[in-house]
Amino acid sequence: MQLVFVPVEEFYFALTLAVKTLEDIEKPGLVAQVRSTLREKFGQPSTVAAGHQNTFNYVFRVPEGTPQGHPLVVSISDWQDKIHLSSDYGWVINAERKPVRTEEFGDRAEFSSKLKFHLQDLLQIEI
Repeated sequence: MQLVFVPVEEFYFALTLAVKTLEDIEKPGLVAQVRSTLREKFGQPSTVAAGHQNTFNYVFRVPEGTPQGHPLVVSISDWQDKIHLSSDYGWVINAERKPVRTEEFGDRAEFSSKLKFHLQDLLQIEI
């Protein structure tokens, strides 16, 4: 899996209304470790959040998209001292600009597992 970082200047063009939570991961010290490593590798987050509950959000495009050819976005953020993984995997925006499930929706858990595996390799952090 390839992840292409979306800098803050492009953030709003990358996200869609279909980005939904994949998984929240709670592990002592993980948020600080992930935040530090992402900042070291990619610099400033895709969004600058001012608050205690959410302090960073790194957004990535996945160039290969989904098996059905849909474009794909992944978000890694913190939320209430947990790592929050989100993606539009299994969702698309219809003509009325509403998110609708695709045939890939049932594979979201498998995609989340693959994403965590890839992030562990990319960040060299046990997730």
